[in-house]
Amino acid sequence: MWSQQFVLANLDFFQIMALMLVGAFIGGAAVLIFLWWRSRSELDARRAEAERLLAEAGERAAERLKAAEVEAQKMVLEAQARFEKDTAQTRNELKSVERRLDKREDALEKKMDVLATKERKIEAAEAQLSERNKSLTQKLAEVESALGKQRAELLRISRLSPEQAKALCLRQIEVEVEREAGELVERIITTAEDNAREKARYIIISAIQRYAAEHTCESVVDTVDVPSDEMKGRVIGREGRNIRAFEKATGVTVIVDDTPGIIQVSIFDPVRREIARDAMDHLIRDGRIHPTRIEEVVAQATKDVEQRIAEAGRAAATEANVNGINKKLLDLLGRLQYRTSYGQNVLRHSIEVAFLCGLMADELGLDGALARRCGLLHDLGKALGHHEAEGSHTKVGYEYARRYKEPPAVLNAIVGHHGDVAATHPYTPLVSAADAISAARPGGRRESIERYIKRLQELEAIATSFEGVRQAYAIEAGREVRVIVDAEQVEDRSAVKLARDVANKIEDEVGAFPGDIKITVLREVRATEYAVSGKHRGNGERTEYEISEPSESAS
Repeated sequence: MWSQQFVLANLDFFQIMALMLVGAFIGGAAVLIFLWWRSRSELDARRAEAERLLAEAGERAAERLKAAEVEAQKMVLEAQARFEKDTAQTRNELKSVERRLDKREDALEKKMDVLATKERKIEAAEAQLSERNKSLTQKLAEVESALGKQRAELLRISRLSPEQAKALCLRQIEVEVEREAGELVERIITTAEDNAREKARYIIISAIQRYAAEHTCESVVDTVDVPSDEMKGRVIGREGRNIRAFEKATGVTVIVDDTPGIIQVSIFDPVRREIARDAMDHLIRDGRIHPTRIEEVVAQATKDVEQRIAEAGRAAATEANVNGINKKLLDLLGRLQYRTSYGQNVLRHSIEVAFLCGLMADELGLDGALARRCGLLHDLGKALGHHEAEGSHTKVGYEYARRYKEPPAVLNAIVGHHGDVAATHPYTPLVSAADAISAARPGGRRESIERYIKRLQELEAIATSFEGVRQAYAIEAGREVRVIVDAEQVEDRSAVKLARDVANKIEDEVGAFPGDIKITVLREVRATEYAVSGKHRGNGERTEYEISEPSESAS
């Protein structure tokens, strides 16, 4: 029974499996049929879409083809119009060229006719020239024959050979040429001298007019204000110890007299005098006066004055627009602020000379900066006394400038501006001229009124000491002497000699004087007669006439 159940069970299992296989086959077939149908539908749809797209593409292609045909026709028409326009323009140009060629051809034909006419005229002229040449040849032969006869006759008359006659002619020509050359050279030299004088006068006047400066006058004594006589006693100290200590520390002489309110400090060295003045002023204001304090104040005053000297040197270089000077030279230049020459401050004088040199150099086309440098440093040696360096101020200044590598033009200007050494650069004469202008110009240097009047009287007395001199006047601050002579005693030619004699006597007797003195001799003849109106007719007035010859002056 168990076996039957097993068989039955197995039979049901196989049936079920068979049924399942059949169902699966049927399902798969159905799925395949469904997929085939679906793919067939999609293929039909895509085929329809493709046909539609092809139809649309064909329509668009047809439209574009029509548009392209229209555009092509339009381009063809435009190209045809351009071609016709270019063709017409080319045709017009060809016609224009053809007309020009026709005109040129006509012109060439006219020129050919003119040339043919000229050729005929030239041929005729050549024929005439040929005839004239024949005639000239014949006449030249006749002239040469006549000249030969004349030459022979001249040789016979003069009894000279041709060589002797030639030498004689050459000597005469040489003499004439030498005379004419001498006259020409003299005329050129005279013209050059006149032009040089005029140019120099213009340059100097222009430089003086463009620059003007004032000078302060200094002396060898400075005064210090003292508030009371009690302070004078403190300056002197017990048994004079304070004043002795001050004089020893500064090297000056202190003068304390009965003059109220001042103490005098006297020494020739202006730098030491300035130090002493500053120190004394500080001591009086401070009130503490004793030997130790005096030494401290003098040391501080020395530093202050040295600082002012350095600042003065830099300020002078800046004012004169001169750059690149060594600091040592600037310090030495600043010492000139405390130096004077005939009352003229040497530093201000150097600055003025620098400006004058620069102005004259600019007028002459030279280097104005280098000229100012030469003028500023030309009196550098005056900053050192004879106890500090031996020799003249030109030599001392030259040595110091050479030590600090100054240019050769500056060195020559320093050593040669007084004529001690030959000028090797054009700036040296400029410095000499500017130095003379600055020193000799009116007001440049100080002179006391007594000495000034005495010098003028002395000049007039020297001039009137000569025979034939009626009057003499010293004018222009003693820089010119006008001498009026008697026309009956002094002739015109003697006036020049008289001027020279007066100048020589002034040089011998007056001694040192600033600048040059011009001597002008005036000779004048006056004739006086009266015409009386009542001699031949009625009453009238008396008239006086003066006849004077032109005055002649020599300076």
